[in-house]
Amino acid sequence: MSFMPLLQVGAAQGSVFMPIVTFGLVFVIFYFFIIRPQNKKQKDTEKMISALKKGDKIITIGGIHGEVTSAKEQTVIVKVDDSCKLEFSRSAIASVIVDEKTEKKSKKEKSETSAEAQEIK
Repeated sequence: MSFMPLLQVGAAQGSVFMPIVTFGLVFVIFYFFIIRPQNKKQKDTEKMISALKKGDKIITIGGIHGEVTSAKEQTVIVKVDDSCKLEFSRSAIASVIVDEKTEKKSKKEKSETSAEAQEIK
């Protein structure tokens, strides 16, 4: 009978410890499946918006397709049609359309500049 209170104390401590472990496990799951991917996507979006330049083809959050004609600090002017230019906040840009031709051209230019840099050394 003297061992019975010791067993009950051990069981009580185990039952207090389990919710703490459970909450910790839930937090870890939320971090890896929700918080971390969201932060990564936000950083990628900020990087894309800061790299906007003249000539980029874009899609706005509202679904308007156009080409950037000039980029200011907080806004961009987008050419939608031959005679229609609209000014958008940079945060209204949903994505930049990457053409295969443009992508190949930029890769070729990068390789040429790296080759020139190696020749200089």
